[in-house]
Amino acid sequence: MTTTRRAVLAGTGAALTALALPTQLLGPAHAADGDPIAALRARWHTLLTGGPGLDTSEPRIAAAIARIDRAAASALTGLDPTRADGLWPDLTSTSVSNHVTTSFKRLSTAATAWAVPGTTRYRDPDLAELLARGVDWMLEHRYGPGQVRFDNDWDWEIGSALALNDTAVLLYDALGADRLTRITDAVRHYTPDPNLWRADRQIATGANRVWICTVVAVNAVLRGADADLARVRDALSDVEGGGANSVLAFQDEGSGTGEGFYSDGSFLQHYKHPYNGGYGKELLGNLSRLLNLFAGTDWELTDPDVAHVRQWVTDGFEPLIARGDMQAGVCGREIARSSKQGHVAAQTVIEAVLRLLPGLTGADADADRFAALVKQWITEDTYRAFLDVTDLASLVAAQRLLASGTRPRGTLVTHRQFPRMDKAMHHRPAFTLGICAYSTRIYNYESIQNENLHGWHLSDGMVLLHDADLGHYSEDYWPTVDPLRLAGTTVLARRPADAAGQRTTSAADWAGGAALPGTTLGAYGQDLRAFGSSLRALKSWFCLDDVIVHVGSGITADTGPIETVVDNRKLRDVAAELTVDGVRAPADAGWSAAYDGVRSVHLAGTGGYVFPRPTALRALREQRTARWRDINIKYGTDTPVTRPYLTLWQDHGTAPTGAGYCWLQLPGASADRTRRHALAPPVRPVAESTAVHAVRRAADGLLAANFWAAGRAAELAADGPASVVVRPRDGLVDVAVSDPTQLRERIVLDLELRGLSVERADSGVAVSRTSAGTRITVDTAGRRGATLALTLRRS
Repeated sequence: MTTTRRAVLAGTGAALTALALPTQLLGPAHAADGDPIAALRARWHTLLTGGPGLDTSEPRIAAAIARIDRAAASALTGLDPTRADGLWPDLTSTSVSNHVTTSFKRLSTAATAWAVPGTTRYRDPDLAELLARGVDWMLEHRYGPGQVRFDNDWDWEIGSALALNDTAVLLYDALGADRLTRITDAVRHYTPDPNLWRADRQIATGANRVWICTVVAVNAVLRGADADLARVRDALSDVEGGGANSVLAFQDEGSGTGEGFYSDGSFLQHYKHPYNGGYGKELLGNLSRLLNLFAGTDWELTDPDVAHVRQWVTDGFEPLIARGDMQAGVCGREIARSSKQGHVAAQTVIEAVLRLLPGLTGADADADRFAALVKQWITEDTYRAFLDVTDLASLVAAQRLLASGTRPRGTLVTHRQFPRMDKAMHHRPAFTLGICAYSTRIYNYESIQNENLHGWHLSDGMVLLHDADLGHYSEDYWPTVDPLRLAGTTVLARRPADAAGQRTTSAADWAGGAALPGTTLGAYGQDLRAFGSSLRALKSWFCLDDVIVHVGSGITADTGPIETVVDNRKLRDVAAELTVDGVRAPADAGWSAAYDGVRSVHLAGTGGYVFPRPTALRALREQRTARWRDINIKYGTDTPVTRPYLTLWQDHGTAPTGAGYCWLQLPGASADRTRRHALAPPVRPVAESTAVHAVRRAADGLLAANFWAAGRAAELAADGPASVVVRPRDGLVDVAVSDPTQLRERIVLDLELRGLSVERADSGVAVSRTSAGTRITVDTAGRRGATLALTLRRS
């Protein structure tokens, strides 16, 4: 394989660099005397500053320049190179490595103001001297050969190196040759090889490999090291390792560590953590910069797998973004950082795709599609305006796109499941619903380096509802929400120790579902085996257009109070009206109630909940106060923040045996619509046993079922674990099937409908007639939980 891959990578040619960014988008590369290395340095400078020719009088650009000025003023506050303990009084630690990275980032922030025309500090010689002295202090006391290395490898080899590289590019003309040599030597001391990282020289994978490559590449540009630039190009494809750790290849075959993108759009880092919105976005962002840097040069990427980047965008990011907000279940421990709230992750994705856009030529069918996608992302996020927060280079690119005749894509309407990371997204015109599970294949949550300390139940069936309140998961949601009562979860109502159970897989294989192609119809489920207790619950979500049916059964535990959380909303309107069976509840903070025989609940601004059978329900309004440091010791602050919440839950009692639940969630529904659906539910449960969950839609007879074992639901029977959606329509019957355990060789379904013939079927699906109706045999070996579909015609 190594020989073959080396030959491919050496001989493919430049035709496959369709995603590389021509520099004219961000300004010309002002190479000196045709020097190709100087041209690369100019390209990187353009990425950092927006490039030459900025119209500093244009209001948006002027505002961005003002932001750079303010950021520099903040960064320079307290800077004193004469200090003995640190450049800044709050960054003096010799045991916390983040103090080193943050020091370099502040220097880079101020250097940006020095390099951008229009700032009050542009080309200020006194500032250049101050920053040079700051760099000298760091090289003498903290960073480089002979300095003591402590704490987190990331800070030494990536975080500090990236910031110091950028500072050197920005101040290149003012630093002098000797200082530049000391800078590049220091960076090379920690990060000499684009394939390896950490003090013990481990193979770098996923986002870490791209970060390392970025460090080595910019350092090589500063030194004029052609050979190292070639090594970076090859390292992205892992030529030395025969491609096993290529960041461009899909990880489906399992030849490497499994860290990176999968063909279904999933991204895993730190072995089994879903991380599209964390490490995945950083990989995309930094790779887009490297593609820009190398475009049209001798170091241009020639790996055919670079074409996968397009699929990353459409499958790995587009379905996970809801009007500017990234699905929190794929953001890892970053949700516990106040600087990464809600919509911040999507900004990185948008900036990356903006860098990729010009490489999609006018003749390319993807060109208009990606332009329309980015235009939609920018215009639909009315909570956090992209143009008011992005960097100058991305601002210039975004303004050109917005001024073009490209029409925004429009609201995303789709149902997407990610079998390789146990997540699902249900997009409708007025809302998006995300589901977070885990299994033997995926970790529950990440809490390392004292971050995300209360993420205990993030994968225990957590449901994320993105609606008209675009800031719901921003504005201090994660420190203030009750971590024991995340919406959708079934939990033991006892508080674990901080970080308890992090990086744990489930004992159960069953997590996933089936989605009917081209529709917003899907069945999803999870065999929940709780960490640290005997709690077990079988949980299903049937996403049927604007109705989501929640079904649970077999809820059993040896001890402890067990609850299932119907919802837990941070209230945009603290007095949002709650009605229970049409009766208005008090709006006082601290109010709580226990209801019996509930059939419907409506929360103004959120939607309705319908219970097909009378249900006991608990409700609580509260003002919750917390500090970010409660969930993140490393980066959190001690300032108390308070937010209002309304929580609804079912109390299954202490040590329940075989408890269950069923309700219909109606996002955005009015109180009147909720009342009408309570009188005549649009979807009714068919089965709620430990063998099968199934529901039937009244309008068309659609049947959706999750089989935990062999069983029957109405006219449908399965020979073992399976997820199935059956939809009759216009003389046809559509069927979608998957194996959520990802272990079965085949699934056999018996459908008691006669006279059916095959209209179309995916490969691996066979149909035969039986005395009772129709038998469908689905080859699921090696499908990794993917849905297979067929359409039958009634004769």
